[in-house]
Amino acid sequence: MQYFDIMNCISSEGGKYVDINNIVEKYSDMIVRVSFSYMKNMNDAEDVVQDALLQLIKRKPNFESDSHEKAWLIRVAINICKNRLKTAWFRKTLPISEGTYDFTPRENDALQAVFQLPAKYRIVIHLFYFEGYSIAEIAKILGYKESTVGSQLHRARKLLKFKLEEDADSE
Repeated sequence: MQYFDIMNCISSEGGKYVDINNIVEKYSDMIVRVSFSYMKNMNDAEDVVQDALLQLIKRKPNFESDSHEKAWLIRVAINICKNRLKTAWFRKTLPISEGTYDFTPRENDALQAVFQLPAKYRIVIHLFYFEGYSIAEIAKILGYKESTVGSQLHRARKLLKFKLEEDADSE
């Protein structure tokens, strides 16, 4: 390993070196998407990514596999989002309006409908459809029973269908 590479690595609890740059490249987009589904604001989502990666550097966990590493980062990001949403500062501030994104009207309607869902439904929708996790994997990540995740996914789909049909009828 070159000197530059060592400077970008951390030693995990097991003594194995982990390349931070590799982790950032591999998981930052996914963590942003998960965080955005909670925070509803790209700037806040990016802050959550930074905090999740800082937790990785501070705690230096020893991961069994790539999927364990990914699940750990998702769980940490979710916890950071929940903690931020609980703070008085966050509840009393308004986000700065962000730039526009290139979504089709249908995609924008679907995204707005997902954002209107309660957080517990938003996260299961995101992990299932956008990250490709199975119900069993989502249950493990969130610490719920599989039946709970399945029920939340079913309820979320019903709510989305209702909201999207309602929007279509009003147009």
